[in-house]
Amino acid sequence: MKPIAIVTDIEGTTSSIRFVKDILFVYAEQFLPDFIRKHKEERDVARQLRAMSENTGIPLRNTEALIAQLQEWMRNDEKVTELKALQGMVWEQGYSRGEYQAHVYPDVPEKLREWQEQGINLYVYSSGSEKAQRLFFRYTTYGDLRLLFAGYFDTTIGAKQEAQSYRNIAEWIALPPEDILFLSDIEGELDAAAEIGIRTIRVVRPQESEGEVTSRHPVVHSFEEITLE
Repeated sequence: MKPIAIVTDIEGTTSSIRFVKDILFVYAEQFLPDFIRKHKEERDVARQLRAMSENTGIPLRNTEALIAQLQEWMRNDEKVTELKALQGMVWEQGYSRGEYQAHVYPDVPEKLREWQEQGINLYVYSSGSEKAQRLFFRYTTYGDLRLLFAGYFDTTIGAKQEAQSYRNIAEWIALPPEDILFLSDIEGELDAAAEIGIRTIRVVRPQESEGEVTSRHPVVHSFEEITLE
């Protein structure tokens, strides 16, 4: 039976890990400190800094200490909600200036459109903030793909390798888990989704892997190989 909804990861699944690590992360490392200094009093930035201060104990007035913590999180690739939100704000600057476009594998847009035309609702679940996800799919090398998706989920709904996060997504979509298909390149994420009964496929891009990959989940190498029963 065909799924009623498909949830997809971004990095390593729809898009190149290299773009995220070598372009987006490097851009954020370069521009985030000055962005914080310049915009710290603005509502959206101030909200994230306030939450960060409450969670870390770093005084809100100590801007440089907050920046240093953000830089440490970036170096360690921590999936911290406040960091991801602030990175998204900085990336918007780069996208809007035309300094880069988001990489998407060529098999992805056509398959997403095909599924949407079949009446399947499409969603994104990524550790990047919802804002960053919308920016990503707005400024792709294949144009604006945002309208293909019915919704976006980030770590505010839960960590990606915790089963409860997928329960939350299923409740938000208002579907039983068995009617949802989750696509990801990360085994632990797929394990967490499968734990609650969500159907899973591991996407192993040849460009991202070395040799054969063993998995407890069905494996494909592109969206073209995905068949929906």
